[in-house]
Amino acid sequence: MTTAETTVFETLESNVRGYCRSWPTVFETARGTWLTDENGTDYLDFFAGAGALNYGHNNPVLKRALIDYLVGDGITHGLDMSTVAKRTLLETLRELVFEPRGLDYKVQFPGPTGANAVEAALKLARKVTGRTAVLNFTNAFHGMTLGALSVTGNAAKRAGAGVPLIHATPMPYDGYLGVADDLSWMRRALDDSSSGLDRPAAVIVETVQGEGGVNIARAAWLRQLAELCADRGILLIVDDVQMGCGRTGSFFSFEFAGITPDIVTLSKSIGGYGLPMALVLMKRELDQWAPGEHNGTFRGNNAAFVTADKALRHYWADGRLEAATLAKGERLRTSLTAMVEHFGGITTRGRGLVHGLVFADSSQAAKVCRIAFENGLLVETSGSEDEVVKLLPPLTITDDELTLGLDILVRAVDIVRHAH
Repeated sequence: MTTAETTVFETLESNVRGYCRSWPTVFETARGTWLTDENGTDYLDFFAGAGALNYGHNNPVLKRALIDYLVGDGITHGLDMSTVAKRTLLETLRELVFEPRGLDYKVQFPGPTGANAVEAALKLARKVTGRTAVLNFTNAFHGMTLGALSVTGNAAKRAGAGVPLIHATPMPYDGYLGVADDLSWMRRALDDSSSGLDRPAAVIVETVQGEGGVNIARAAWLRQLAELCADRGILLIVDDVQMGCGRTGSFFSFEFAGITPDIVTLSKSIGGYGLPMALVLMKRELDQWAPGEHNGTFRGNNAAFVTADKALRHYWADGRLEAATLAKGERLRTSLTAMVEHFGGITTRGRGLVHGLVFADSSQAAKVCRIAFENGLLVETSGSEDEVVKLLPPLTITDDELTLGLDILVRAVDIVRHAH
């Protein structure tokens, strides 16, 4: 960046800015799996807006629908008024998402972000059950607002709250203790009146912890968790903000486990085009809100309704995207496994098109990301010590682009590993 450009960001934008520090350039355009900075340098995107761009940048199918809607003076801001765009989206959700999966969910539009959805889900669980406590899991990430932070594990993020984060208790996530965990501690503590653990309103869980380090919950563990909650009258909330909308293959990340959560939170790619939008899905009997009891000025982003509907119609009317995602995910897994075997000091884990390279020396992950950026690839770190290079490419990535990105990544790993 030039001195003038650096100055305006550094002097006018808050110190809270983050990603621009890892990727020090000024981006100007984007299409598909590529971003281009103002100097004409192209970058392959294995970040995808932190999972908000599953269908790529400026997806032409979604862009056409959005342009047509705006040119026709369609409603943009609608609060929770009834609009044609909202009706169309609700009908499409019922037809293409709920009915094929046997789900009888009602839909709440809580506001534009994943944290909005999590806050609404926690409030609803407490309202319905009359209980205040919530159980979350080690290494969880659910957002940066106070309620969402209370069920988030990362100490640095929690510290930003500035107030005590209460009414939430962390439990060990699958594999956290280094053994095949069968939820025995959680079960024992809930059933022992002397454990000091209050009966919670809900348990909130990610089936894949993206920010937490690409930690993967097994299907059997998730089924045991769902059964544990159901047997004790505890609501199960699945946070599918980052891992939903096809990231792991199926539309919902929990489908492979054969469970039906009481409440599901969605955001990021549900809007299709990167436009702000979030949903709370709840079992019908849980919809006990009074009118206006939870609201938000921007919960009715109709432009996002239009692109969300188009994305569902174009990508989820059949099984092609799911099959392609699983196939690309297998290619990714195979390539990363080969990388692990070649270099040593690294492990890998993932599902679908979210994978991580886990470095025994945590300092190496950030170095790999920096070298990858210098060679035209955007990847970020995750995990409690930023020890994981997280790969999150658009689901629409081509085979050639996937190969190119992996080639850049392996060269970056090679440079870092040979420097130590």
